[in-house]
Amino acid sequence: MNKKTVFILQDTKESCEEIENLFSASGEYVVVGSSTDGISAIAAVAEKKPDFLITELVISGYDGLSVIDRVKSTGVETKVIVLSALCREEIISRAVKAGADYFMAKPVNFEILSERMKEVAAGADAMRKNTGENLHRISLEEKISKIFINVGIPPHIKGYSFLREGVIMAVENPSVINNITKQLYPMIGERYQTTPSKVERAIRHAIEVAWNRGRIDNINNILGVRAYVGADKPTNGEFIALIADKMLLEKA
Repeated sequence: MNKKTVFILQDTKESCEEIENLFSASGEYVVVGSSTDGISAIAAVAEKKPDFLITELVISGYDGLSVIDRVKSTGVETKVIVLSALCREEIISRAVKAGADYFMAKPVNFEILSERMKEVAAGADAMRKNTGENLHRISLEEKISKIFINVGIPPHIKGYSFLREGVIMAVENPSVINNITKQLYPMIGERYQTTPSKVERAIRHAIEVAWNRGRIDNINNILGVRAYVGADKPTNGEFIALIADKMLLEKA
């Protein structure tokens, strides 16, 4: 198999290493370099001509938008994938106008990232059908992430990603919340290549973390009702349903 080459440009060395490990473990890609500095990254991409550049937007030297513009102006055929925590719609539009081939919100779901990279490599026609869905999903992910931050669920724990995916699935298909054990958990597990039981435990832990941090008033304020008091906390299904209902009411 002819492995695709990747150059990683992120805001910290830790983030570069984390993403590099994901690519290396997949066995489908070769990481030809990484950097936390936009200026050096432009030179490296021009020299190495990787198939993909995985870039953040907030970095030292040139910012991500400037890097995209300069990389595209050199004429190299490197595809640019923006992987960023900064994901407002106006920022996404600016990145696309600068020449980004795809935009994905952090924290990274490597399976989905890899799928989109293959579609990008296949050409514009394969990606066109995903453009509207991508923008909608990013907007939804951003709104859910803000809620999680406000209620004290940290993005570095596994339950964060599982819980966010569960809310998105419930927004896209509300009936799934009625069959959380036999349908929702297995769907999340399949996407993240883990078991339904691990999904259930990780989500429960994420909710417990929020309650242990004592931000119950934040949840009640966000939901617009006094849903929980004191140590009383929702089940996984109740929490997912509450956030999904809020997204649907706001037409996320």
